[in-house]
Amino acid sequence: MKIYRVLVLLIVVVWMSPAFADHEPMKAQCPQKRQTPKAPTEFVQQVNPLPLTARRIEKGKLIYQSQSSPLQCKHCHGLRGDGTGHLGLEALPPARNFACSETMHNISDGQMFWAIKHGIPGTAMPAYSDLADWQIWVLIHYIRQWGS
Repeated sequence: MKIYRVLVLLIVVVWMSPAFADHEPMKAQCPQKRQTPKAPTEFVQQVNPLPLTARRIEKGKLIYQSQSSPLQCKHCHGLRGDGTGHLGLEALPPARNFACSETMHNISDGQMFWAIKHGIPGTAMPAYSDLADWQIWVLIHYIRQWGS
């Protein structure tokens, strides 16, 4: 009976190995060339008013990973901000890859603020209108660390 189990296990492993032979971890596109709706001019021109500090980055991390609602940012954008969260790669268009500096250097703080606060029509990005403005700004500080 023991030999039978080993033989079945061996057959399953051999049979499954081609399925994983070419498997690479999924990656978000960099740069991302898609166009999302542009924020109103008064938002686009805004610069993060909060000075960058380690404490603010830590607070942004907390919001990103556990305090944002309706859905934590990490589920779509991934723990490293690279757009590889378990929901992010399946979304159409895929979640923004914050770790891609080629993409992020073209997105203003104000554009990010508007996208977080109001959501992005035509994408899976929901509005986080329950977050206070200061929470969005510290979240932007945290997000910016990946693409710089």
